[in-house]
Amino acid sequence: MHSNPTEPQGPPPPARSFVGGVLMGFANLVPGISGGTLILAVGLYERFVGALADLSRLRPTKHGLVFLAWVGVGAVLAVVTLSGLLVNLVIDHRWAMYSLFVGMTLGGVPMLWKAISRWNPANVVALGLGFAVMAWVAFGMSDTRLPTTIPVLIGVGALAASSMILPGISGSYLLLILGLYEVVVGSLSRDALQEDFGGSVRIVAPVLVGAALGMALLSNLLRYVLGRFPSASHAALLGLLCGSVLGLYPFQQPVEPDLANKANRKVVAMVDAGSEGDAIRAKYGAAFDDARILDLTTRFGGEGAGALKRRGEALERFDPGAGRITQALALFLLGLLVTRLVGRGDRPSA
Repeated sequence: MHSNPTEPQGPPPPARSFVGGVLMGFANLVPGISGGTLILAVGLYERFVGALADLSRLRPTKHGLVFLAWVGVGAVLAVVTLSGLLVNLVIDHRWAMYSLFVGMTLGGVPMLWKAISRWNPANVVALGLGFAVMAWVAFGMSDTRLPTTIPVLIGVGALAASSMILPGISGSYLLLILGLYEVVVGSLSRDALQEDFGGSVRIVAPVLVGAALGMALLSNLLRYVLGRFPSASHAALLGLLCGSVLGLYPFQQPVEPDLANKANRKVVAMVDAGSEGDAIRAKYGAAFDDARILDLTTRFGGEGAGALKRRGEALERFDPGAGRITQALALFLLGLLVTRLVGRGDRPSA
């Protein structure tokens, strides 16, 4: 039998599948937001998990393949067009983006709450375990910085794939706390693909291999668990969702904001290697005029690429004033509203 009898069998409208893919692609780029949550919000969650499970067993249905194709096109389009913008926003306006992300993440709580038929000791334990896992991820791994080797990237891809399946688990958030967010997501931007296609492929290809393996294993496991223990599994997912905001607040900001920008670090390295201003502008744009290049090299020149990257990744706690707190609350409420509007009418199954 190819699928669970509770899963919808007919093909959804292509436009709905495409929009679901766009939302999933957007969410997978954003630290703290789960692509699984947004695919759940548009009512395609069980179909997505079932279609992936069938494909991983080499028993796909025609409807499942068409559905996955539309979702995939939407997700790829979102990743290619938004990755560069989102990386810059996370780096340059971290407090604002995190305020929005926390609101969008917690906006998914009502969807999962509805799927829990009753609260008994087993469900409470499942909720606590889910929350504890994310607390460990947020605090136990907060100082982790992994190298960009092929085995590490495959493993990271498998972890990131969880954000496409499990509501509450954000792959981009895991990339962020592991120190690989800018490397992986930045490699997907159009600028990175145009400037160093081979380098981007060397980063992205192992991540995609890991993601495929992770999705195959998780889709089959999740289909079984949701069918066998629906309330407890949704309670665990709710714990994961709520716990995922622990690493986003209190907000952090770069110690050296200029070095958090990869292009700035590359420019300093080019000057150290003897490149002239015209060569730098040809590669990174007219924004790097002589005055800006001089400012960057005066402050950071001669340190070496490794030292520049470490300084760019260093974070400190964000200490906002009253005005900034008000703005953060407004963005939090906006994020909450966005997710609730997207999820209106959703009926997660228990």
